Amino acid sequence: MSNPRIIAIVQARMRSTRLPGKVLEKIQGEPMLTWVVDRVKLAHTIDEIVVATTTDSSDDAIVKLCHEKEYTVYRGDPEDVLDRYWKTVEALKADIIVRITGDCPLIDPELIDETVKVILDPEASVDFATTRLPWERSYPIGLDVEVCTCMALHSAWKEAREPHQREHVMPFLYENPKRFSIQLLNAEKNYGNLRWTVDTSEDLAFLREVAKRLPDRSSFRWGDILTLVTEYPELNDINAGVAHKSHRDIG
Repeated sequence: MSNPRIIAIVQARMRSTRLPGKVLEKIQGEPMLTWVVDRVKLAHTIDEIVVATTTDSSDDAIVKLCHEKEYTVYRGDPEDVLDRYWKTVEALKADIIVRITGDCPLIDPELIDETVKVILDPEASVDFATTRLPWERSYPIGLDVEVCTCMALHSAWKEAREPHQREHVMPFLYENPKRFSIQLLNAEKNYGNLRWTVDTSEDLAFLREVAKRLPDRSSFRWGDILTLVTEYPELNDINAGVAHKSHRDIG
């Protein structure tokens, strides 16, 4: 594929089960969604970023923010996130899709690029590359990057039937490893027990404390966060008791 069009789709909605409205909660004065989009912008491999939200009126606030920030925004099915993704891909004519969730404000642009390059490697012929699988991960929770080809996503959109496959977008791919070529990226050591995402009020408190100690959003990388929580291990205690949701959880 010569010069494929690479689109990062950031999914976001207000009706989160455990922390409603979390994507617009402020971290150092900026909505969490702004952190996510602005950090994805730092990735060199991305041609365009779109926020994919829902047609539900509760998400009007997300659309308002996107218009204020001049982010591209698409509204789709409130429940069928896979359909929302596919319709976004059709509208933007993407060849490669990067899935990012709006609750990962510490997402690392270099890790995004590294994951995309796996898909771009013609010798590898990979359909789906990721920094995590439900049963295996070595990067902290919150650095989740999932990248797939348009063809693979289209197959999932047409054929996926299970509710969790529709809500979490990519399970149809990694649940069919004999059909799709999958590559998992690993960190040098196992940091998979670290929790850097926002799903609860404890997670938000952790992120706010971390953000206070970080340099400008455009300069830090995930290694800086690792150094920080190693130097101040009490930060990890803030959300240590939060159970991570399963890829089969709905809502």
